[in-house]
Amino acid sequence: MEDKTNVMRLLDSRKVKYTAYGYEPKEDYSGEDIAKLLGKSPQRVFKTLVTTGKSGLHYVFVIPVVSELDLKKAAKSVGEKSIEMLKAKELLPLTGYIHGGCSPIGMKKPFKTVIDSSAEKFESIIFSAGRRGRQVETSLEELRKVIRFEIAELT
Repeated sequence: MEDKTNVMRLLDSRKVKYTAYGYEPKEDYSGEDIAKLLGKSPQRVFKTLVTTGKSGLHYVFVIPVVSELDLKKAAKSVGEKSIEMLKAKELLPLTGYIHGGCSPIGMKKPFKTVIDSSAEKFESIIFSAGRRGRQVETSLEELRKVIRFEIAELT
């Protein structure tokens, strides 16, 4: 397994403190499975979801793997009338990431990003390092060195 993903290289370039995790990737792993593999609370392991607003703009939402995105709350957080999940086939061309390996860091272009307010309860959160089988853990404070994001109640 290659040591560094592009996400990790970006974190390194901004001198962000993080911990990397690796596991043997399987397509059918749920976020909860990944939390168990890492020995971490599923509330601290986050997934990255990409959506399209009624305006046609795209948004990124980062929520705990045990939660579901509340589309009304998400739309409100970005000032849209409504949003819908991006179709799976559109994910790679838009972001450069595949399903199960999507990270809020290092997308082809920056999108407005909102992280669920539950993340503020933890010293650090864990999310995809941009490839299946790779995760990174860092604090919200450190994450701000790499991407711009807002905090809102999304679930």
